[in-house]
Amino acid sequence: MRDKIRSVVRTIRRRFVPGDDGGDLTERTVKSGMWVSAMNVLDRVLKVVMFIVLARLLGPEAIGLMGIALLTISALLSLTNLGIDAALIQRVDDDVDEYLNTTFTLELLRGLLMSSVLYLAAPSLASLFGEPAARDLIRAIALVPIFLALRNPAMVYFKKDLAFHKEFAYRVSGTTAYVVVALGYAAVSPTVWALVFGYLADAGVRSVVTYFLHPYRPRPALNRAYAAELIGYGKWVTGSSIVEFLYGQGDDAVVGWLLTATSLGYYQLAYRISNAPATEIAVVVSSVMFSTYSKLQEDQRALREAFFSTFRLTAFVALPMSVGIYLVAPAFVGAFLGEDWLPMVLAMQILVAYGLFRTLFATFNPVWRAVGRPDVQTKLGFLRVALLAIVIVPATSAYGIEGTALAVTGILAFPMVPLYAREMKRTLGTTYRRFLRELSYPVAASGAMALAVLAAQNRVGSPLVEFALLVAVGVVAYVLSAASLMTLFDWRVKHTLRELVSVMSK
Repeated sequence: MRDKIRSVVRTIRRRFVPGDDGGDLTERTVKSGMWVSAMNVLDRVLKVVMFIVLARLLGPEAIGLMGIALLTISALLSLTNLGIDAALIQRVDDDVDEYLNTTFTLELLRGLLMSSVLYLAAPSLASLFGEPAARDLIRAIALVPIFLALRNPAMVYFKKDLAFHKEFAYRVSGTTAYVVVALGYAAVSPTVWALVFGYLADAGVRSVVTYFLHPYRPRPALNRAYAAELIGYGKWVTGSSIVEFLYGQGDDAVVGWLLTATSLGYYQLAYRISNAPATEIAVVVSSVMFSTYSKLQEDQRALREAFFSTFRLTAFVALPMSVGIYLVAPAFVGAFLGEDWLPMVLAMQILVAYGLFRTLFATFNPVWRAVGRPDVQTKLGFLRVALLAIVIVPATSAYGIEGTALAVTGILAFPMVPLYAREMKRTLGTTYRRFLRELSYPVAASGAMALAVLAAQNRVGSPLVEFALLVAVGVVAYVLSAASLMTLFDWRVKHTLRELVSVMSK
């Protein structure tokens, strides 16, 4: 019996854990992608369940207050992101141990500075949003930057070596702590502090777990030459991080500043749900493909084909998910969140388009970083922020959270989509026609799915039953339409899927 168990374990390890000997890059990429996908699905399911429960218990205002606290720490994390991990991953050398003590020291100094600033600035930040109750929340989460700084710097190897089974353990351990602590506290005292203590537990547990996952033990030591080298590459990542915060969470800041904590609660939950596919797929693509593209950076043809395989598969998954979320949004909110949350439905539906664009662009940024051009992402991001700054305040003032959603989605659709496509065309030496060809098939299959779902709407009275019916109809319709297109035309995603199955069956 024991031998059978060992045999099963060895089989599972062979099929799902990337080998330690380097192995085939495609195999390592696919298996790493599977781990990151599983990690993100589990992470998202746990957090969505938690937020649904807490949304009913706490209400929109409490969710909005926590949103204000998280905005402040996200802003500071973005402003001080040194880009060190990206610099280490981009290096061709496999062994970067000599840089890790310097990395640890730089991150520790950053964490101590951030925590001090957050604690001291908490009253002013709460006053800026017109929510004095947010002051103590901000001071409590000021501990998080210290927890993050104390992580084992060798965790960079999880991504550099495509060892995402370890990243899985790291992420899921923190999320599990978040959910258990938040729900446990809310059961005793249903207040916003449930989210605060859950957030602290997440950061603390993750920091501890990194030392179980890698044997390296850092110590404070600063090599100025190494620090200059890392920060020299990372400066563009820092700029990109700031820009990503401004267009990724600047809309939250505007809603919290111009409107109310309740409005912010509506907007943030609408964004979280509508952008779930974008968030999860973007994390998979950026985490796995940056490492893979970095290994192909000197072979443009191989890099181009790897990019289009990723882009093709991303569109195949993201398009139907986005269309589906748009169509089932009213039933979902009514079934799981209750009538108090219905005002967020329209904003949620608008933000679905924003999430779809985000998902597709997630395949672009790792390419630019891998070829040593992180400045492209940063420069385009600054333009996007500048354009958004012109329209977001008047749009929010006039139309509330729906106006905010229209502003962020509209700017991304035009002019950013054409500009992103133009820059990627130049980087890879490809054509616009190829982008359109890769998108045409999932668009057609998603359109057929949408018609089927629309035909099934309003057939039952219960929101929960209607939600289940619409999801089932949508899944069946997309699978059938996609299979038909693969049979009738040369939709190359069929070959990509076969390659994935082949790799996983080894």
